[in-house]
Amino acid sequence: MFLEMKHLSKIYGGNKAVDDFNLNVEKGEFICFIGTSGSGKTTTMRMINRMLNPSEGSIKLEGEDVLKADPVKLRRRIGYVIQNIGLMPHMTIRDNITIVPKLLKWSEEKRNERAKEMIKMVELPEDYLDRYPSELSGGQQQRIGVVRALAADQDLILMDEPFGALDPITRESLQDFVKDLQERLGKTLVFVTHDMDEALKLATRIVVMSHGKMVQVATPDEILRHPANEFVENLIGKDRLIQAKPSITTVGQVMYNNAVSITPGRSLKEALKLMHEKRVDTLLVTDDSGVLKGYVDIEQIDYNYNTATSVDDVMTRKVFYVNENSIIRDTVERILKRGYKNVPVVDKDKKLVGIVTRASLVDIVYDALWGDSDTTTHPAKDKAKSSTTDQDKVVKAGDDKS
Repeated sequence: MFLEMKHLSKIYGGNKAVDDFNLNVEKGEFICFIGTSGSGKTTTMRMINRMLNPSEGSIKLEGEDVLKADPVKLRRRIGYVIQNIGLMPHMTIRDNITIVPKLLKWSEEKRNERAKEMIKMVELPEDYLDRYPSELSGGQQQRIGVVRALAADQDLILMDEPFGALDPITRESLQDFVKDLQERLGKTLVFVTHDMDEALKLATRIVVMSHGKMVQVATPDEILRHPANEFVENLIGKDRLIQAKPSITTVGQVMYNNAVSITPGRSLKEALKLMHEKRVDTLLVTDDSGVLKGYVDIEQIDYNYNTATSVDDVMTRKVFYVNENSIIRDTVERILKRGYKNVPVVDKDKKLVGIVTRASLVDIVYDALWGDSDTTTHPAKDKAKSSTTDQDKVVKAGDDKS
């Protein structure tokens, strides 16, 4: 077992902030602690890296008794990301990223190579390594905070409500980033949140806590389908009634396969011609290998037609997208709750493979709430197989609201 917590308790002045907590975590799991304020979730997480010492119980990391370890050396083995990021303002991004490797006596050459790897991982230019935190946006700083926790190649990463202070768009982008890193690198994450949407999206298992006690430990789908009691039901909320049917579970099953796209090197005249042919006001932009790079709309072309020559000159590079293997429930929540009309769909290599529309997801919502449980086919699924005018329509993902 990678991480074992047995009969953990933390007592303050006779009151138990954490009461008989027991959890085994396999390597590579994404565990989310969730609960109301004062539920003990952050206290429990901080006992793992000895930021707090337990009053009772034991913790083992890869078979080693954490309570017998040197707490300073232990913390160098465990990545830690907090809400206010914690970057050192007087240090460059390079020095911030390599704090722990330096403490571990890595050579300067090895530290610099690691810093380059990390900055590439967050898709920022290498010259950002010599900038200071104040020269980066809040979202960029938070990404640096995440990869800093990975810089010394720690297998266990603790995250304490890391995205709570960010705007919704930046928050969703960072959630995708962290989930992708966790899956790609095989890291084990323990993540504290008060946001059920975040827990449902990220976790392999969710630990629900109340008044220091574990109330339920289960996968996101199990939590939604079989909440342990009224407290868990209230935490989930009545608005999360959407539950994917066994036959419709991923975005790839309901997406349209022929999203309209263009490459950056094409002229604005060619872009307008394609828009006219397809009867759309926006085109997704991909490179020659099909990797999604952004979008261009008719307003951008109209405004810049006399000064720009190519799509690359006017395109917007920030575009909201989902992976074809994303769970339908997560995509429903993003599009319907936030008002997106449609969202590009990409594969694991970020290549554009389709588009999912608000209309198709409304069908899923309808079936989930009022549909016939014996239905073996789905209107959205059938519709995705056909070619229609609505299927071709592409709008600005993440910008247009309905």
